[in-house]
Amino acid sequence: MAAETGGGRAPDAQRAIAKYRARAAGYDASAANTMDLRRRTVALLGLQPGETVLDVACGTGLSFELLAGAVGAQGRVIGVELSPEMAAQARRRIDARGWGRVELIEAPMESAHIDAPLDAVLFNYTHDVLRSPAALDNIFRHLRPGARIALAGIKHPPWWLFPARLWRLLKARPYVTTFEGLDRPWSLVAQRVRGLEVTPVMFGTNYIAHGRWTP
Repeated sequence: MAAETGGGRAPDAQRAIAKYRARAAGYDASAANTMDLRRRTVALLGLQPGETVLDVACGTGLSFELLAGAVGAQGRVIGVELSPEMAAQARRRIDARGWGRVELIEAPMESAHIDAPLDAVLFNYTHDVLRSPAALDNIFRHLRPGARIALAGIKHPPWWLFPARLWRLLKARPYVTTFEGLDRPWSLVAQRVRGLEVTPVMFGTNYIAHGRWTP
């Protein structure tokens, strides 16, 4: 893989594991500033009791409470996480809350075994996954017709805010292994979800998006 300052490199799973090994312990604190955006993104899924939702690159499971509360006791939350250290924290969160319908798969998204049709998918700050066609293929092959998709993440601000672009790269560097597609991180999803609605937030350094998948 090329240097992180390059724009055309594919995500690198092993480097992602190494990055999050160093940051897992402090991840929840670092994510506090985007919790409001996380809640807003989950709300865009319009989850209903009894549904099955996939939490892509679920990290330490910070979205589990929101998702489990929305789908209820008859629903199902499936989290997929690559990093062993992040997944360990997610498991502790599941055990502490006694969430019997929240499941964790420790695997790359490209090869994770999903055993149920999905009503909704959450991509919350998952840039590497969004730039992996193989990961998206694995997700989309499990979607029910009409499944809802919601995304939140980082993006480049407009070119004329050049200092902000440099700041965005600096802040993103510890958490991603590629800057490829940072102008439109949602573009590969938009190829699959017609009419994906995208809204820049945080002065254009972040975004949220949502839509429905039609086969």
